[in-house]
Amino acid sequence: MRKISRVLTIGILLTVAYALGACDRMPVYSHYEHTSAAGWEKNDTLNFGISPVKEAGDYHEELGLRINDDYPFLGLCLIIQQTVLPSGYRHNDTLNCNLFEKNGVVKGSGIKHYQYNYHVNTIRLSAGDSLNIQVRHNMKREIMPGITDIGIRVEKR
Repeated sequence: MRKISRVLTIGILLTVAYALGACDRMPVYSHYEHTSAAGWEKNDTLNFGISPVKEAGDYHEELGLRINDDYPFLGLCLIIQQTVLPSGYRHNDTLNCNLFEKNGVVKGSGIKHYQYNYHVNTIRLSAGDSLNIQVRHNMKREIMPGITDIGIRVEKR
């Protein structure tokens, strides 16, 4: 009986330690924008406005991408433009998303609708800074079918 009690106590302590560690990584911002069912147009820029942060520090930025079976290519190229306010600092990233293996096997998770997450950047912000993030595709084709949602998640490190 003591052995079971000891194992249970250790399990509870590990769960509490994990929960406390996870609290450090709460998202400051997490939001998805839908794209047109007819296809995401090249000039249709998605905008994400992140409110001023309370604490200075490093912030991890991640892009979420959702596609369906209508997406015709193995990859997707995205342009991500960021502006930190009030400083006006600008940063541009090109994100090349490999969505499928060469043999057609999906790299994302899901069935018929697939979810992908990509690290974009880690950025240092001061207390009171806000972010404006713009995302657009940079493919030769003007209208990209099969992209259903693009999201941004920002969390303090």
